[in-house]
Order: sequence, then C-alpha cells, then structure tokens
Amino acid sequence: MQVPQTRYAKSGDVRIAYQVVGQGPIDLVFVPGFVSNLDIHWEDPGYAHLLRRLSAFTRLILLDKRGTGLSDHVDIRHLPSLETRMDDLRAVLDAVGSQRAALLGASEGGPMSILFAATYPQRTRALLLYGSYAHFFSWVLTPAKLEVFIERAEETWGSGQALAAFAPGMLARPHFCDWWARYERVGASPAAAVALSRMNAEIDVRPLLSAVRVPTLVLHRRDDVRVNAGGGQYLARHIAGAKYAELAGSDHLMWVGDVDRVVDEIEEFLTGARPRSDHDRVLATVVVAEIVEAARGAARHGDRRWVELVRDYRAAAGAAIERFRGRPIGERPDGTMACFDGPARALRCAGALREAAERLGLRLRCGVHTGELEMREDDVGGLALHVAVQIATSARPGQIVASAIVRDLVAGSGLRLRETSALPLDGAGEPLRLLSLEEEPAAPSAQAADTSDLARLSQREREVLGLVAEGLSNAAIAKRLRLSDHTVKRHVANILMKLDLPTRAAAAAIVGRPG
Repeated sequence: MQVPQTRYAKSGDVRIAYQVVGQGPIDLVFVPGFVSNLDIHWEDPGYAHLLRRLSAFTRLILLDKRGTGLSDHVDIRHLPSLETRMDDLRAVLDAVGSQRAALLGASEGGPMSILFAATYPQRTRALLLYGSYAHFFSWVLTPAKLEVFIERAEETWGSGQALAAFAPGMLARPHFCDWWARYERVGASPAAAVALSRMNAEIDVRPLLSAVRVPTLVLHRRDDVRVNAGGGQYLARHIAGAKYAELAGSDHLMWVGDVDRVVDEIEEFLTGARPRSDHDRVLATVVVAEIVEAARGAARHGDRRWVELVRDYRAAAGAAIERFRGRPIGERPDGTMACFDGPARALRCAGALREAAERLGLRLRCGVHTGELEMREDDVGGLALHVAVQIATSARPGQIVASAIVRDLVAGSGLRLRETSALPLDGAGEPLRLLSLEEEPAAPSAQAADTSDLARLSQREREVLGLVAEGLSNAAIAKRLRLSDHTVKRHVANILMKLDLPTRAAAAAIVGRPG
C-alpha cells in the first residue's frame, strides 16, 4: 500500500495534517498519543500493518495533533488545551465530510477523544480507548517520576532512549530503535516534547466520564509499562456501559506485540463480527532479510550507485522467492520479506538471498520463523511476521538465524542448525530459542542441472546466457546487445539465481551440454 496523500484542514489559524485511507462503511478517526508523524508511521512494518488492518473495514482518518508531526508547530509557551485540540479534530472531520465517526484514542489521545464524545455525541458513533487514562498523575507518572522523564528527555530526545519508557520489549531490535529515534525527531522538537509532557500531566477528565453516552470499548495491556492497567479499568467502570478488554503484554505502543488481537477487538466492537475464519489463518514460514548498514552503504557508494545495487538485489530476490515457491510480503526499506509453505524451502531461499547479496557486494542478516499467519488477498499479517523481524534484527551480518520450531520441522532435510542464543519476546513467557544455519546443501553443479531449466529464463536472459557460454565479458555482451553494463549484470545475476548455479562457468556448461 502506498503512503496516502497528506492534506491539511484549517482550524483557526493553524493547519492540521491528516490522511484518509480505506473505503469502509464506518468512519474511524485515529487520535494518536504523545507525538506522531503521518509519513513515518508507514515506514514501520508493525505500524503499517495496524493501519492496513483498521482501514480494511473502515474509512480510516489519521491526523497529527497541532504542534506535532506534519501539523503546524505552535508556540511552546502557549500549547493547546484539550478543547482546542477537540476543535482541531472537528475541523478534520468537516474537511473529510464526516458527519459521524468512531474515535480511537490511544494513550494521551484518549482524554481528548473522551471530551469530544461527551461534547458531540451526535457526531460520535463509538469511543475506543487504548492504553489510556483519565488522570495523568494517577496512572501514568507521579510528579517525581515526571520530572525524571523530563530531565532525561531534555538531554536525550531524538536519540531513541525514550523507547524504554514506551516499549522496552523492542530494545533488542536495532532497526526499530533507529526508526524510533527518527520518530522522536520528526514527531516533536526537544523543547516541544518537554512542553507536551508538562501539558499532558495536567490532564484530568474524571469529571467528564459520566457524561459519555456513546458505545465505548476500553483496551489495555495487562502489564503496560507507561500507563498502569488500573487507568483503563477506571475508565471502564466510570463510563456507562463500557466494555473492557485486557490484553497480554507490557509494551505500551499499539503497533507492537500482538497487533492483530487489538484490531480484532476493535473490529468486532464496531462491526459485530470478526470476519476472519479458520481458513484465513495458515501455518507458514516467514523469511525476513535485511541489508546490513544500508545507510553506510549508500554513503559509501553514492545515492545513484546504491539505488542500482538495491534494484539488482530486489530483482534477484524476487527470482529466488519465486523459485522456492514463496510469496513476497510487501517491501522493507532495506530488505525483503516473504512467506513459504515449507520451512526447508524458506531456509534455502534465505541462503539464496544471502548469496545474491554477496555477489553484489552487499551483506544480509536473515530471520526465519514458522507460525500462524493471517492470509488476505492483498496483505499478510500475524505475530509470526513480527517475530521473524525481531529474529532478523538480532542476527549478525551474513548470518541466517531461525527459531527452534523451524529446526524441528526441517529434520531430515540435510540442513544443519546450531543453537546460538535466546530472544526475549514481549508478552511471551520463555525466551525464543534461536539457531544459526551452519551448513546448506551444496549448490547444484552444471552436471546436476537439466537443460529444461532454461525454460525458466526470459528470451533476453537466454541470449545473454548464450554469449556467456561464448566467453564474452559483461562489457562485450552489453556492446553486442546494445545494453548497459548494469543491465547485463542484472541479467547474469538473474540467470544464476533462476538456475540455482554458483558461477558463470556453471551456467555456460549448461548451454554447451548436448540435449
């Protein structure tokens, strides 16, 4: 899914950034917590998955609150009140032509959603509160702990160190930590983050709860590190008719951990049913491959050359996934994700991806995990996908790491895995045992290949292969076929990948073989 277009709604003299995605029959406004940035949300697989799932059954309306993200910045000495932010939400609803919407208030977005629902019940279809509270000092931070948080934020904001206060279960994932640091920087300036923290500390909507008269769902993770679960329980007790659902986990962020469980609860509450059936969930093996130190690689090679290298890798990766009967799962900014119906094929594909990258001078780290996935026509989701991402980010450069369940399922395949470490998972009792792929089957020799394999090649690839067999270099082939050197190099990489051959000489031997 492409990032939706960002538009702006006028609220007084301030412009509020918003996006609309999905065409469902229910308007759902996602009111974010502390800080946000509409564009960077889509860069994290977990966040993108959350938004895709929500937009599958709603018209999802996203916004950055004033002073954060892509919305107009404001004088931090005069930060907006909840009432002002409520007016901003109304301006966005008017801009998108929504007369009545469900509100999903996450964390600090909850109190403003409560105020809106109590003030404009005719425009509020339902109220959904995730990880939220009515009084900051009672359920988030005491005054003393707030001062400690602010002191640290003043020194480290933008470095990602605040992640420990929101999702400690993600600290072992370097890719997410880097993304979170950017999320802080583009979400709010250091001074704004401090000012917002002080403003949020003044929140107390306890007197308003009895005035909420719309259907309400309260979701809270049992061991939430940021907002005590007592805060959610209080909301459910004091909002008439509210439903309370407590979920497993300790990370505060909605888009990490078991995202699907959160959305399942929301979907059932809004639509009356969970449309997934048993056949939508299948056992599959996920491969996540990440290019190591992509930012340094881009700096070393230059933007143009780096784009070419990544393009060549993606072409070779696509051929490998197809050859091992995999299904691509979107695209990571610096790598590949795919799922397979067999764990041995998944491991062998991971090996092929690593080899393809090494031929281009790139290094990968790969994670492989088997678990249940939710298969939809245009998307794949489920906890197994997020576990595979965590495994990949824990791997060393050049290493293929799999979970213990993968090892158990490939017994007798000739693949050898050696236990290396354990990975703590948010919401899981025992750490996940990890194993490294120590030995892969030898690549097929030219004698083991069959001439019928040539049918896998395109007409142009067969032409290139014929010239390789004649002993021509890439430059000579490019001149003969009037192609660029870069294009010929890509064709050769694809040929080796499709035929599962280690060298140009092995490919040339196929052409020279009779039959």
